Amino acid sequence: MALTADTCPLCGEHVPHDLGDHLRRVHGEEAWRQAVLAAKKQGWSDAAIGARYGVSFHQLQRIITAAYGANVSLLDRPKRIRRWQPAHFRPETTTVWSFKQRGNWATHDGRYRGNWSPYIPRNVILRYSRPGDTVLDYFVGGGTTAVEAKLLGRRCIARDINPEAVRITEENLRFTPPPTLLEASGPIYEPAVTVGDARDLGGIPDGSMDLICAHPPYAGIIQYGTHAAGDLSALSGPEFLTEMGRVARESLRVLKPGGKCAILIGDARRSKHVVPIGFQTIRVFLEAGFILRELVIKRQHNCKTTGFWYTRSIKYNFLLLAHEYLPIFEKPLADQRAEPVPCRENAYPYEARVVPVPPTEEDETETTTVWIFPPDRMAEAVRRNLVRRFAAPGGPLVEIEVGNEPQRPTCEFPAASVIHVTSANALTDDPAIARYRATVREIARRAGQTLPDGGFLVIEAPDVRLGETLRPVGWLIWADLSSQPGFDLKEIVIVAPDAARGNDDRHLAITHRYLLIYTRSGQERSG
Repeated sequence: MALTADTCPLCGEHVPHDLGDHLRRVHGEEAWRQAVLAAKKQGWSDAAIGARYGVSFHQLQRIITAAYGANVSLLDRPKRIRRWQPAHFRPETTTVWSFKQRGNWATHDGRYRGNWSPYIPRNVILRYSRPGDTVLDYFVGGGTTAVEAKLLGRRCIARDINPEAVRITEENLRFTPPPTLLEASGPIYEPAVTVGDARDLGGIPDGSMDLICAHPPYAGIIQYGTHAAGDLSALSGPEFLTEMGRVARESLRVLKPGGKCAILIGDARRSKHVVPIGFQTIRVFLEAGFILRELVIKRQHNCKTTGFWYTRSIKYNFLLLAHEYLPIFEKPLADQRAEPVPCRENAYPYEARVVPVPPTEEDETETTTVWIFPPDRMAEAVRRNLVRRFAAPGGPLVEIEVGNEPQRPTCEFPAASVIHVTSANALTDDPAIARYRATVREIARRAGQTLPDGGFLVIEAPDVRLGETLRPVGWLIWADLSSQPGFDLKEIVIVAPDAARGNDDRHLAITHRYLLIYTRSGQERSG
């Protein structure tokens, strides 16, 4: 980024333009990197460093990771402990978790890039374990889970493949809780922190862990280290999923029957299309033998919805990724099996109709993948945004409502650039879910014959709880359409009502649903 004027810190020369370019040309790459690191150590913001030294955010991450062995946002230890617990904490009661403030009690500081909010492991640990239980985190990073386990009176085994992450975790665990905290949580157990690989949990006996609570790296998104062989963050998508299969099988081995495994994972984007790493990872764990008990959507709050990113989102027609998935898996009991979900059923009837949608003001247009609306205007707000984001100029929105009786459909499709599929059914059992899936496959086949190239097929899908097991209908429909010729997955949008609360202590209230947005490509996909 060009500057109007500046002075070189090494030679004192007045530099009328890019100081970073001057440092690299006159003093060399190493001098430039050291100047960048010095500014970071002094506490400069990433934006200020970028402006002064002409370094992009990703370049800055690589420089810090190469120098320190870990991708950290702060190079010095943060301020002293000011409080030991989050203020006004309330356990989450729905499947949409949203923390506007990351959380900075105890030694939590957020300096390890990509680590999760401590509210997440706190909620998971309190809901799925008891004091004295053993919690395993094999992607411990900066130690967020280990710190929470210690504060909440749980034993913890903490591992990471990066020795620098282990060092940071050990540093963050150097505290002695006050007596008042001991009275509330019982005995305090020091976590066992070691370097280790999540794909080979050697030394941990079969069936010995009560809970796994982990945040794996995302394939190719953030590079967490440079000194650790086997770092999953450096892998491509297919390689990442293969290795996560090994992690899933080891997780199943070390958990007690009935033990839970909570994994936070997000999606990626390539060429303005979403890459559904979250759904793919869920499939890996289900194929390993887990049962799905809950599927939480974690809303991110660091996505800018104004200015530069708003303009790019509208101009290039892509949404900023603002969601992550937190599936809660369970190791089946000895007499349990992962329940098969039938998928070959007759389709429901359905009705296609053109829906008039009033114009949407520009400031009402959603630019992220999480859409939160008041319940009484949710349907209308969804329609407005689908038209604003995806319909051809003047083009109609065709809504297809799936009916109730299991018979073959006969309706005609009006011409449209966007087809939005909704369900009037209460999906209360596996046969109803199977019929909805069959209907969606039938609609997709016919939409492929009628939608123009570049048109959009939008499938609305909920997650459904049947007894103690969750049926991830959005995931199932994505799996059904993964091999559908002629369609590419463009976006996964999460829709939920605002201010929702649950009242069931045993289960989270399912308040989210998916919009799976496919674009008509005009050609078969290659795998």
